[in-house]
Amino acid sequence: MTGASRVHIFDHTIRRVEPPGQETPDTPESRKPVAKVHVDQTPASGRKRVIRHLGDDAERLLQGRAQLINIWRPLRGPVRDNPLAVADGRTLKQDHLVPSRLLYQAPTPEGETYQIKHAEEHRWYYLSGMTPDEALFLKCWENSEDGVITPHTGFIDDAYVGKDSGLPRQSIEIRALVFHEL
Repeated sequence: MTGASRVHIFDHTIRRVEPPGQETPDTPESRKPVAKVHVDQTPASGRKRVIRHLGDDAERLLQGRAQLINIWRPLRGPVRDNPLAVADGRTLKQDHLVPSRLLYQAPTPEGETYQIKHAEEHRWYYLSGMTPDEALFLKCWENSEDGVITPHTGFIDDAYVGKDSGLPRQSIEIRALVFHEL
């Protein structure tokens, strides 16, 4: 799908929405949809990911085009209660990006994401009623100045508030380092 010469899958997260009255805390074992507009990596954290996961081969791989792409898809559907919205990265400006540190318990290293400042020019999209046979590719980092990234967020779709929208959302995000070697 990407035309890459090498892909390294390094992580995944399953996110769930529980029925009203059955909610549990957001923990590593029970993650919730993220309801803040964000991009999962910054230039510094994307580069660190490559070094962390590809070790001795990292510097060579970073000489070519490198990307971090999330593959997002429902585990059941259709997703109506808390879909994923994505912004057209071409409507994003540098001053909309706010680096945010992610602190974890040891031994997990510190991370960094971008939170996104609201701007009227952002253009938002989502696929209504996504099913498990559909997936979105979200580019969260690229090692070039002109690489377009994908702001995204889970959101409550007002069309389904107070209505039976079927099964609550369950989705998976697979995170991959993608290389276009020289």
